[in-house]
Amino acid sequence: MDLGSDLLLGREAGWTRARAKYFPPGPRPIPIFGNLLQLSLESPIADLERLAKHYANAPGVILADYNPGWKEQRRFGLMTLRNFGLGKHSMEQSILREIQLIIKLLEQSVGKTMNPHLLFHNAASNVICQVLFARRFDYEDEFMKFFVCLFHETSKLINGRWGMIYDSISIVRNLPLPFQKAFKLFKIAHDKRLEMLAENKKTRVPGKPRHFIDCYLDELDKRGDDGSSFSEDQLCAFILDLHFAGTDTTANTLLAAFLYLMNYPQIQERCQQEIDKVLDGKDQATYEDRHQMPYVQAVIHEIQRMANTVPLSVFHSTTNDTELMGYTIPRGTIIIPNLSSVLYEKGQWKSPHDFNPENFLNEKGEFVKPEAFMPFSTGPRMCLGEGLARMELFLIVVTLLRRFKFIWPEDAGEPDYTPVFGTTQTPKPYSMKVQLRITIPR
Repeated sequence: MDLGSDLLLGREAGWTRARAKYFPPGPRPIPIFGNLLQLSLESPIADLERLAKHYANAPGVILADYNPGWKEQRRFGLMTLRNFGLGKHSMEQSILREIQLIIKLLEQSVGKTMNPHLLFHNAASNVICQVLFARRFDYEDEFMKFFVCLFHETSKLINGRWGMIYDSISIVRNLPLPFQKAFKLFKIAHDKRLEMLAENKKTRVPGKPRHFIDCYLDELDKRGDDGSSFSEDQLCAFILDLHFAGTDTTANTLLAAFLYLMNYPQIQERCQQEIDKVLDGKDQATYEDRHQMPYVQAVIHEIQRMANTVPLSVFHSTTNDTELMGYTIPRGTIIIPNLSSVLYEKGQWKSPHDFNPENFLNEKGEFVKPEAFMPFSTGPRMCLGEGLARMELFLIVVTLLRRFKFIWPEDAGEPDYTPVFGTTQTPKPYSMKVQLRITIPR
């Protein structure tokens, strides 16, 4: 596996093979292990940045599947998610109902120190569950607890060194190494999805979909045995992907949000002043209110930038032989972008490495979004749930800041903003204190 600069590069690891003519430069791989030993177990991102500086702006590749089946599934997913209201008023109401439960739980912690990790994961999970299953779960429900644990555990394994070792060195795949835990969890998850699918079929009325599963089954009925990529196994994998992505990225961004807001109290206070002004006389926030809150918008986007929740984005592919900066990238090459390179790029931001909402404000104090802001990736593999995530982040942050003040505990020491690396990065565990600001009519 060859590593280059702004992108994670790779070839199938094994014995060193000759480079293609004009292939991008990278560090010399070691037989069998490739470049794996040049990446730290805790956070490969820092090592990628180091290699980027050494090898300059050379792109790179890693072999993976990119085929018509993937495109077929994505088209269906986009259409169905839009039909179920992602980014629309109906979804807004679902989010606001979930926020009321968050408020009740936070009110029970007023004046105390609490760990918000599970709270935000449970809430984000329930929002996407309403799209997938047309239901929400109690936070103590075994289904909810299992999947929140699954996402947390497997996220650290998939994109960490053990995941890379599994992908690169086939002879170790049957050994009792840490990646085996991920397979066991995914097998249990698949079985649970099959159980839910069986239960769903008992009450399903073809042609009258209630949620994503029904829509997929209707499509499967319509296609029959046409040789397409649609199947019940694919459905189980699809809803796991959507559940994972819809839970982990939003929850981890929210955890980053309150980590920064507690430790930048002046920014938290300025957000609250803008929120109080715009929502004066209103019972609750709406997503449209964002247009009247340039500073809050700037803060949320800056949190997303600094959180860098999905640093390696998702796989992309060259559809044709491509010439880039004098190098040749063959058709069908799978490219994994290192989004850190644009989210922190000098020259693109006023303060590339510091938390500063001014990165998203112009001279007039108006909200602006630089082209380099791409936490949801870009191109055909952009996040399916971007609209839902944006709505969740805005409504949750605004509603909670309107009602509560969040304080970094006095005995918590200095905050550590270095995230725990994984498929999605998450802040290291922390606690927070909650104070009630004002009473809002419900």
